[in-house]
Amino acid sequence: MTWKLEIRSLFGAANNKCLINHCFPFIDVKAAPRLATSFCNIYIERERWLTLNDSLSSRATILETQRPSLHTCGSFLRVAGVKAVMERWRGRVALVTGASVGIGATLAVELVRLGMKVMGCARDVGKIQKLAAECQSAGHPGVLVPFKCDLSKEEEILSMFAAIKEQHKGVDVCINNAGLAHLEALLNGKTSAWKNMWDVNVLALCICAREAYQSMKERNVDDGHIININSVCGHQVLPNADTHFYTATKYAVTALTEGLRQELRAENTHIRATSISPGFVETEFASRLYRDNYDKAAALYTIYKPLEAKDIVSAITYVLSAPPHVQIGEILLEGL
Repeated sequence: MTWKLEIRSLFGAANNKCLINHCFPFIDVKAAPRLATSFCNIYIERERWLTLNDSLSSRATILETQRPSLHTCGSFLRVAGVKAVMERWRGRVALVTGASVGIGATLAVELVRLGMKVMGCARDVGKIQKLAAECQSAGHPGVLVPFKCDLSKEEEILSMFAAIKEQHKGVDVCINNAGLAHLEALLNGKTSAWKNMWDVNVLALCICAREAYQSMKERNVDDGHIININSVCGHQVLPNADTHFYTATKYAVTALTEGLRQELRAENTHIRATSISPGFVETEFASRLYRDNYDKAAALYTIYKPLEAKDIVSAITYVLSAPPHVQIGEILLEGL
């Protein structure tokens, strides 16, 4: 099997070969820079990749080349020594939306374990308070600060950012994890449900990204990171009418993350933007989606091999651990 690594360099395609030669001096690689988009592909035989181990100093995205659409093998995202390379984030402030359950809860705890000050927000703040107490009892070096916030209401988002500014100066890492879906087809769905998905999955993500950037800019933070938790549904339309509007919101996230990356480059900043697109993940998402049909929710776990929340968290810490000059634009993960 041949594996493809995609590297995006914030300093442009002209420097990609230098980056490759620095990171892979001991392997024969074929580089194909794309000057217009400032990234290149490297092809490495699987056996050679396995010899790299944790020496991948570029922390590039690992991509299989068996399908036209990009997807990754999550097990290879666990890079040895992540805690060491995450040291530069120790004491920095991260906002995690949807931090009460699933990916958000697992992520919040992991970032606290790695020494970050995590602002965890959700409507059900009680669950985050419980997680915060558990982190404190475990003696983690960071801290989890719960914020009650309904992301469908802009005034609550702005109030949360104002409180973070007052209490912790601002946000260095913004992880837009919150998202929801309703079973509403395009031909007969409820407008109210469509609007709720759009407000949370798209508008709230944009508002949080905007406010996080403004927070970084006013404090001269030039190494911040905005990470949007997307979905494979942001790259392909599945033949399931119930999820077509949800899919549209995730396609929007794909476009918005790339647009954000372009605008950040135009501002000559080294703040990075990344989209993480998992396939089916074993969280409360399916049970909430099919809350009135338990059998259908359970059937999803037999149709698709689910990822675990920790797999997505590994991808996020992997992205955060990349050197400041390396832009990882997209990671897609699916269960095998």
